[in-house]
Amino acid sequence: MAMPAAAQQALGSTIAPEEPDDSGGVSGFVAVGGAVQPQYEGSDEYQLGPFALANLEWRGMELQLRGLRARVDLFADSPLQFGPAISRRQRRNDRDTPFPLSRLPDVKAAFEVGGYVGYRFGGDARGRGETAFDLTVLQDVSDAHDGLVATAQVSYAVVRSGRFFADVDAQVSYGTGKFMRTYFGITPAQAAASGIAAYDIGSGLRDVAAGTTLGYQFNERWGLLGRIGASRYIADAQDSPVVALSSKIQVTSGVGVTFRF
Repeated sequence: MAMPAAAQQALGSTIAPEEPDDSGGVSGFVAVGGAVQPQYEGSDEYQLGPFALANLEWRGMELQLRGLRARVDLFADSPLQFGPAISRRQRRNDRDTPFPLSRLPDVKAAFEVGGYVGYRFGGDARGRGETAFDLTVLQDVSDAHDGLVATAQVSYAVVRSGRFFADVDAQVSYGTGKFMRTYFGITPAQAAASGIAAYDIGSGLRDVAAGTTLGYQFNERWGLLGRIGASRYIADAQDSPVVALSSKIQVTSGVGVTFRF
């Protein structure tokens, strides 16, 4: 579950900022709760799962954990963001998919490695009005889809009050041919086995998405964080039989308790 840079900053600045940590120790926040998410790429069935986030800052670097995704901001004290990123993508198997999609080959969970770059600017003393852009590029290294996925995101800090913050964001993602064919293509052999029409797909845009992140601090330590987002498959991905037999719209939501330290 993505969370924009503006929301990450808000969790560190809502209410009064804590005294700087000069000991060289780790500081930041963790959030734990529950989430609802699609079972696989294109699914119209949803499943419950953990909602786990964390920002852990140490010596000017920040580890950002977002469920099955993680990245390291090597310039945490700078408007520029840059560093490595990893992700685990959900599997798709015949137990999750309805007939006749269940006749398609299983797609195992993918482990993706890459990096990201971003920049944030603007905003008042509390951070309201801050705008952030970032681009993440990930390559499968687990022989699941063998492709590359790139996601561009923009976020905006709408509200910064003493205890409450609200951010909005939007994303667009791109997949190479190997990625798109794995999740959205149907080969002639697969068509013969499943009865689904063959569908050849190449590289291109996969989806567009938007979401909002809301947070409330009870005190300097404890708070509540909520996130809801929706994406829609576009271009050739939306015309895939996999999507036609499932859903063009994917919704994710989650809520968790936050702790700052």
